[in-house]
Amino acid sequence: MEEYQISFLKFVIENEILRFGEFTLKSGRTSPYFFNAGLFNTGEKISFLANCYADAIVDGKQDFDVLFGPAYKGIPLATATAMALASKHNINKPYCFNRKEAKTHGEGGSIVGAELKGEVLIIDDVITAGTAIREAVEIITSCGAKLCSIAVAMDRQERGTGQLSAIQEIEENYQIKVVSIISLQNIVDYLMSTNNESLQQHLDAVVAYRKEYGV
Repeated sequence: MEEYQISFLKFVIENEILRFGEFTLKSGRTSPYFFNAGLFNTGEKISFLANCYADAIVDGKQDFDVLFGPAYKGIPLATATAMALASKHNINKPYCFNRKEAKTHGEGGSIVGAELKGEVLIIDDVITAGTAIREAVEIITSCGAKLCSIAVAMDRQERGTGQLSAIQEIEENYQIKVVSIISLQNIVDYLMSTNNESLQQHLDAVVAYRKEYGV
């Protein structure tokens, strides 16, 4: 694993953003872990997250013209990541986000920030069913722009209704690459390498879940 991935895992575990136990998911599956990106809810936490997004984008060699954050969760993610790319990697890229309802006065329209054009990288927290991404792609294409990549905090590497994960389906359908800060395999690797006995006790359950539902 890269250094930023190890740091990210330490941070999310210490701040209980990533928890272990038994959690019932929307799919009905019982997961031995739960990742709650909504808990990146302070200045320190969102700053750390943005730096990790920036590291993942640079590490994944993603080339793009503009960052797009789908409303609502993507708005602070795109804003903070644009700042992190500029301050940490000297990559100064424009960013924008959409309104849920188009503004009819002032500057009008549904896009706030930079013009949505060229090659677009979407910032999101996680991808489950992929519905939000499809909606974002419709917005991007309606502006004459093109989706070139997506960056997420975590790849669950978990099958959906078919044999592919939601991320694999998106990569296949749009012929793009989705980069993630961490994946389920990274969690497994971290649990295998840690000396923390309270964390190690969850390893077997996570490995079993990966074997049953993983891709």
